[in-house]
Amino acid sequence: MGQNEEKPHISGQANSPMTAPAHALTYEQVAQELNCNIDDGLTESEAKQRLETYGRNEFGEQEGVQPLKIFIGQIANALTLVLILAMAASFGIKSWIEGGVVAAVIVLNIVVGFLQEFQAAKTMDSLRSLSSPTAHAVRNGNNQVVVTAEIVPGDMVELKTGDTIPADIRLVEAVNFETNEALLTGESLPVRKEINKTFPDDTGPGDRLNVAYSSSTVTKGRARGIVFATGTYTEIGQIAVALRGKSSKRRQPKRDAEGNTNFGRWMQAWTLTGSDAVGRFLGVNVGTPLQRKLSKLAIILLGTAIVCAIIVLAANDFSSQREVIIYAVATGLSMIPASLIVVLTITMAAGTKRMVQRHVIVRNLKSLEALGAVTNICSDKTGTLTQGTMIVKKAWIPGRGTYSVGASNEPFNPTLGDITLTEDQPKNINFQNEKSEGTSIDPASQPAQDSSLVEYLNVASLANLATVHEIEGEWHARGDPTEIAMQVFASRFNWNRMRLSSGDSPRWREVAEFPFDSDVKKMSVIFHDSESQKQWVFTKGAVERVLTSCPVYAAGDQVLEFTDAIKEDVLSNMESLARLGLRVLALASRTDIPHVENDEAGLDRGLFEKDLVFRGLIGLYDPPRPESAPSVRKCHEAGISVHMLTGDHPETARAIALEVGILPAKMSEIPKDVAKVMVMAASEFDKLSDDEIDQLPLLPLVVARCAPQTKVRMIEALHRRKAFVAMTGDGVNDSPSLKRSDVGIAMGQAGSDVAKEASDIVLTDDNFASILNAVEEGRRMFDNIQKFILHVLAENIAQACTLLIGLAFKDRNNLSVFPLAPVEILWIIMITSGMPDMGLGFEIAAPDIMQRPPQNLKQGVFTPELMLDMVVYGLWMSALCLASFVLVLYGFGNGADDIGENCNNTYSEDCRVIFRARSTTFACLTWFALFLAWEMINMRRSFFRMQPKSKKYFTQWIYDVWRNPFLFWAIIAGFVTMFPIIYIPGLNTVVFKHAPISWEWGIVFVEAVLFFLGIESWKWAKRIYFRRQARKSTGGVSDLETRVFGQYYSMGGSRDEESGHNGRYQDLHVRMRALIEMSLQSNNYDSKWRALGMQRLSRREMFQSLSAAGRQHFASRVDNNLDGFRPWRITKPTVNGSVQDNALLRGVKRSLEDDASSQRPQKQAREESPDHTDRTKATPSVTPDVSSVDLTDPGEGGNTALKDENERLRERIESLETENRALKRENSKLKDKQTKMVKMLTDE
Repeated sequence: MGQNEEKPHISGQANSPMTAPAHALTYEQVAQELNCNIDDGLTESEAKQRLETYGRNEFGEQEGVQPLKIFIGQIANALTLVLILAMAASFGIKSWIEGGVVAAVIVLNIVVGFLQEFQAAKTMDSLRSLSSPTAHAVRNGNNQVVVTAEIVPGDMVELKTGDTIPADIRLVEAVNFETNEALLTGESLPVRKEINKTFPDDTGPGDRLNVAYSSSTVTKGRARGIVFATGTYTEIGQIAVALRGKSSKRRQPKRDAEGNTNFGRWMQAWTLTGSDAVGRFLGVNVGTPLQRKLSKLAIILLGTAIVCAIIVLAANDFSSQREVIIYAVATGLSMIPASLIVVLTITMAAGTKRMVQRHVIVRNLKSLEALGAVTNICSDKTGTLTQGTMIVKKAWIPGRGTYSVGASNEPFNPTLGDITLTEDQPKNINFQNEKSEGTSIDPASQPAQDSSLVEYLNVASLANLATVHEIEGEWHARGDPTEIAMQVFASRFNWNRMRLSSGDSPRWREVAEFPFDSDVKKMSVIFHDSESQKQWVFTKGAVERVLTSCPVYAAGDQVLEFTDAIKEDVLSNMESLARLGLRVLALASRTDIPHVENDEAGLDRGLFEKDLVFRGLIGLYDPPRPESAPSVRKCHEAGISVHMLTGDHPETARAIALEVGILPAKMSEIPKDVAKVMVMAASEFDKLSDDEIDQLPLLPLVVARCAPQTKVRMIEALHRRKAFVAMTGDGVNDSPSLKRSDVGIAMGQAGSDVAKEASDIVLTDDNFASILNAVEEGRRMFDNIQKFILHVLAENIAQACTLLIGLAFKDRNNLSVFPLAPVEILWIIMITSGMPDMGLGFEIAAPDIMQRPPQNLKQGVFTPELMLDMVVYGLWMSALCLASFVLVLYGFGNGADDIGENCNNTYSEDCRVIFRARSTTFACLTWFALFLAWEMINMRRSFFRMQPKSKKYFTQWIYDVWRNPFLFWAIIAGFVTMFPIIYIPGLNTVVFKHAPISWEWGIVFVEAVLFFLGIESWKWAKRIYFRRQARKSTGGVSDLETRVFGQYYSMGGSRDEESGHNGRYQDLHVRMRALIEMSLQSNNYDSKWRALGMQRLSRREMFQSLSAAGRQHFASRVDNNLDGFRPWRITKPTVNGSVQDNALLRGVKRSLEDDASSQRPQKQAREESPDHTDRTKATPSVTPDVSSVDLTDPGEGGNTALKDENERLRERIESLETENRALKRENSKLKDKQTKMVKMLTDE
């Protein structure tokens, strides 16, 4: 009952056989035999009953959770292999206790690992069911999203482009409907479906044109149909049953063109198959990148453990005595982080479960690691940043006027909300003034008074697939949000599509449909008018695209030719509406079209979507989600750039981007050329070559009128800039960009199945804020994985160093005595550390986790900080452990005299001090491991101040340690279980090789304090270092908008104000070049020297550029003068560039004053010289500003020109200095305000 029992299947039949196969019956007969309602579908109770009767819509056996595979995985890893080797070595030397303990640890590790990973696998399996494909089924008269596995025979299913068909369906309605059935028939070409034909019983699946098959995809159009077969009763289900158990992981040899192969290729295939099996066994070629990396780390540690064991043997002359081998086993075990892989699996499973609670379903575990590294998010607008519940706010009809729709709490109810009309065009209306929107009207009476309104409403209601209807006083809508809004608007005038095109004898009958295409950005339908017996095409779409298809426009009752001026008017009206944040569409129609038969195949939309009559504009408002602006701000705080890629008009996109914070609030202060790059139309972006895009200083933050290929190019451009990109998408055309991005994010509600299949994660609420949730969870998991890896590996280093350095402690037989026994090491690895490591995996996000820059995925979790911390903490713990051992043995004991014989094996009076020292070392290392787990709650902040904003200065640590109950009780358990191990007779001396201690606890307490001081000091040093690094990276800028958009403010050539600093800079730059050229041509060596300095030459280059006479001139003054002339740099000013302008001009002024005072005597001397010749004609003048000056010999004219230029520059300097003082005063006021704001926020 409730299962898919495999019965002999008759192709084309339903789960419960009908009188004939579905393709041989009309859809009315199928509906009757399946007892379903074509209009309202099944009720919820009927669907539930049929699900119990027919079972889930699945192909029988599912892989699901495989306990045996998980169990084998616990054994087949490098860490367990080390334990097995240690067990074998212990039993080999008849060290039964150590061998038995290691065996118990192996069993415990396998059991705990199996239980935890089994639970994690069940969690992931449940998540896979959440991310399974969905279908749109009509139940209780409403369109509902239903998991494909819960579709039952009799369900009415609606299909659109990009959907994966959930079951075998007898089609009821199909408009330009084509499917790809290559999975079933092998035919790659799409198949066009026809609903009214029936076919003989024995017709093959490929020729049943009235049936849509399960697992095939919709490539074009839309359809509705009745589900008649589910699960293994579908055609594809039967193929799945036949293929069960035939998959193989064996590699096949390469073959030549004739299909032959040789023995060498067979050997290659066998070798590769074997290496794959070994890789799977060790975990290095399965799982996520991090899981594979940790599996490789485990193999490295296995090798390190063997090397350490060899070092121990070598230090004891490779003695085969039992004591030496046990020491080698202990050293090998010290390098094994036994719980690492298990804790990682549990952490990732728990993270995915938390993500579900935050509306994110993970389809690909690799994305968990990638989310924390995202640097750029490319998001759609509609439904993601906005609410996706559109309402018509404005409608403009040429010759009629502008309609405005008032606010309403029920977007589907056309009876609510006032409508006003004004005769003005939108471009002439001040929408800030409500009175300018006109007078209130009765919409129901309007169509009878105005034929232009009727034609406009025909397009709005009929070029529209949505339905709006009232059921028991409540309004329901079904369809695309944009079309629903337009249908509601038409319904306000009582011009509803259902009223016009349904019933016994409707006036309008749909003949054909051209669905919306992202390339042409239009949607059209062809209707037959039964009154006039004419066929009409009704079109809506992007304004620019529709206008290109409209040579004429309707103005009242007239149809007039479009002129360039009228088109400019239309575009101006569109921009006026777009500036309100409205999505603006154009409506058009045409009646003189070629006659079309019902659902005629192969229609060329280009023949119908031309010579249209423009009817008007409609403006739809999709309000931003309340959480979008805060989420974008959090992205900016997290170092993530947000880009909006939308199909809307640039002005609409700009308005929404400003509202949610993707664009800066002070856009008017950004240079025009930079602002133009920040908001680009796809047509402009696509015209640029890849090289031109790469030369852009920054990529656009908003791309409007976006096509699928534009999104791909944007992602590629970001990748070339080393960005790590998350991309959202919902349509079938978004699949390439989702695949190309580093993290593909599909919409769970509005997304097509093809988009979901191409994605890494799915948002169940289609909300931009959920992307931020996913990023935060990704960073949290990354942090937690770093924490427990650091905790585990630091302990491994501490244990290994303690044992390796401990080789120096020799007994009377010159054999090393270990400071830590093998069982002690295993206890610390498995019990003391294992559970706290798991607790660290459950840690909540750090308070500043979204104020950090994105993680570096190339480094992964093994960042330089982690590696350094690991060494520092490990060495510090090792030093303290060795210190405790030495203090007991040498400080309070007799040193070497207290080291008896065979102290690695048995307890004796001679070994009493060694056993007490070992117990002290064990207690210290246990405390260090447990305290380090608490210190790892935050890798940088002090244990006593984990929460930076807390006012509980002395008690905050109490709340922090209790915040994670699992970690708290794991650490408490570690403390508690240490005492029985130390004090239970027999267990201590025989198993753990240590003895009870008393006064040694003082050493443990002191060293615990030293441990805390060392860790806290290291963290304090790190905080200072990273604080300074942060200041360098942000330039000391604390304001978020300045930090995020500051580079935009400082770029470009011209702002709105003609007197801006960049304008001054361009003018000064030209004049500076002219003055430099003049100075270089002069014979005043000091002036020439300064001019060479302005060319950014070094002093040596400047000196070598002078003539022999010039060098002779400076020969006697070089020590005094070379250092006196500093190269002047021509640098572009920043936003507050007056100071730089003034400094530049002061340098020029000094140079010119020197020239003016020295050139007259030089001219007189040259004129008296017999070698003087007039070279004026040989050298042309340069730059318009000084074209009248002889550059070769300035003489009187040159001197006068320089004096005039000097005078002008002096006046300019005074003006700039005045402006600079004013700016400084303004800057001082702003700083005072900023200080007050910071103080106020700090007080709060």
